[in-house]
Amino acid sequence: MSIDFTPEQIQIRDAVERLCADFGDEYWLARDNDKQFPEDFCQAIADAGFMGIAMPEEYGGSGLGITEAAILVQEISRSGAGNGGVSSVSLGIFGLNPVVRYGTDEQKARMLPPIISREKRACFGVTEPNTGLDTTRLRTKAVRKGDRYIVHGQKTWTTTAQVADKILLIARTKDIGETERPMDGLTLFYTDLDRSKCEIRRIPKMGREHVDSNQVFIDGLEIPVEDRIGEEGKGFRYLLHGINPERILIAAGLVGLGRVALQKATDYARERNVFGRPIGMNQGIQHPLAINWAELEAANLMAFRAAQLYDRGEDAGHMANAAKYLAGEAAFKACTTAVTTHGGMGYAKEYHVERYFRECIIHRLAPITPHLALCYIAERVLGLPKSY
Repeated sequence: MSIDFTPEQIQIRDAVERLCADFGDEYWLARDNDKQFPEDFCQAIADAGFMGIAMPEEYGGSGLGITEAAILVQEISRSGAGNGGVSSVSLGIFGLNPVVRYGTDEQKARMLPPIISREKRACFGVTEPNTGLDTTRLRTKAVRKGDRYIVHGQKTWTTTAQVADKILLIARTKDIGETERPMDGLTLFYTDLDRSKCEIRRIPKMGREHVDSNQVFIDGLEIPVEDRIGEEGKGFRYLLHGINPERILIAAGLVGLGRVALQKATDYARERNVFGRPIGMNQGIQHPLAINWAELEAANLMAFRAAQLYDRGEDAGHMANAAKYLAGEAAFKACTTAVTTHGGMGYAKEYHVERYFRECIIHRLAPITPHLALCYIAERVLGLPKSY
């Protein structure tokens, strides 16, 4: 097994590095302060052809794999853009995978090119306030009336809804009591985000404020039947096919974030003199940084091994969950160490590491907690009984 990059993959990495050089730490610090969505960065990614990196060529994409998409998001994160930079473009890069896999030819031709070019912007309406990770218990209801569905309900933690034109929405088309399993009543839609029927409230949060998270209150949203993806009642299954690639891309991005934090800490340890010597001479500083490097490299190997398996069409679930777990823990430790290595200056925004620390936490927790990743491995890999 090898995860050495091909010459073409190295070209992608280097091209993303050059693009991101125009959007350095000071750019992202400014966005962190003014809370403005980084649309110019997103458009630059689209103009360079990276927004459709994993989408079919016939619709304007590059037709590449999850490995190439992972290289893209890792390099964005490693540039100093961190989680905010990745989150601003992630739905455009891979969020419409259900449309790619299950949409009709007409839907693909209508829905994909505007996202790839950035003519349209999308958000993802899945999570609800009272269901959390138990997606099969969603309550948002879509009732069919003729050639339309009428939707009522609520979503939360809907990223980029403030700037979105479209929404990928999952809603219940049959009550739980009407189906053999709760998941059988969920249907997936990709449709206009009609703000006359959707109230969108921004959620103030710890980090990544420039990429908005929202509560969405839906009251009578009308969705044409032609905006339904696949069959009615199979929406949850369609989402499941995107879980492993999502975990892989998040893991790759977390490794990138951990690496830039580690680089900042290493540079500071080399340059900062106390008692007449650089603090990097002290093993108490050296050893935690060395551990961070080792853990990030291990997580990176797991992430790209998972990507390799996925692109081959093999089962990647165990590797994808392990990569998400390892990368989440490694990035958290690296960002924490970066702050403590800087001492008091680690608390100052101008050194950027406090921003990295704030941004690493969200994807340590979401879209799956470390505990549930471990539960998956315990059950699916070790054969232990299900614990929840």
